[in-house]
Amino acid sequence: MHQIEEFVDERQNSWCIHCGEWLARLEANCDHVPSKSFLLKPYPANLPVVKTCRSCNDGFSLDEEYLVAFLGSVIVGSTEPKRQAHPAAKRILTRNKKLKQQIQRAKSEYKTANGKTGLVWKPEQERIIRIVLKNARGHAFFEFGEPVLRTPKHVRIAPLHILTAEQRSQVDNVDLGHYWPEVGSRMLTRAVTGKDLSNGWIIVQEGVYRYAVAQTRGMLVRSVLFEYLATEVNWNE
Repeated sequence: MHQIEEFVDERQNSWCIHCGEWLARLEANCDHVPSKSFLLKPYPANLPVVKTCRSCNDGFSLDEEYLVAFLGSVIVGSTEPKRQAHPAAKRILTRNKKLKQQIQRAKSEYKTANGKTGLVWKPEQERIIRIVLKNARGHAFFEFGEPVLRTPKHVRIAPLHILTAEQRSQVDNVDLGHYWPEVGSRMLTRAVTGKDLSNGWIIVQEGVYRYAVAQTRGMLVRSVLFEYLATEVNWNE
C-alpha cells in the first residue's frame, strides 16, 4: 500500500479508540487493522496501523485467531490443518487442538435434494462481531482521524455467495457521499489521488482483504475478507 501521511487534529490520538481511556495513563501499542493474521506473506508495505491501549489490543487476540481459523475451515470445508489454504489458519489449527475441536463441533452435514452432502457451519457470532467492530473502528480512525466510540446502529455479516444480486450490488457499490473528507485526512488524499482505491474500496491485499469507509450522516465501514465474508458497520444517524 502507499504511504499516506495525515494532518488531522492530533488530539484525537489521545485516547484508545476501543475503550476511550486516555493513552497517556496506559501502556499503548500499535495495532494493525486488519491484523496480519488475515493477510498473506509477503505482507503489503505500509499496512494501516493505529495506536490503542495494550489491554484492548491483547484482548482481541483469541477472537482474531478464532475468526481466521473458522473462516479457513469454512472455505475449504474442513478443520484439518493440511487442507487449509490460508497459512495462518493452518498454524492456528495445528497449534490449538481445543479450538480445532470447537470449530469441528460447529459443523453439521445435510443431504441435498439430489443426494449430495452439504455442510453447515454455526459461527460464534459475538466473537466475529467483536473483530469486525474492532477493525471497523480502526479503519474509520486511520482514514478519517476520527474515533467512533459509540454503539453502532447495526453490524451486518454475511457470506457473499448467499447474497441476492441486489444485496451484492449494494455491498460492492460504495457511496462515498457528496462531501469531501476532512482536510488532512488520508481519505481526502485517496479521493484526490486514487491511491489504493478501486470503486471506493481500499485494497489492503488483492483477493484477501479490502475495506471501504464513507462519512455522510455518521460513519459507514464495510470490509470483505478472503472474498468470502462481507461485513458492514453503520454508525449513521
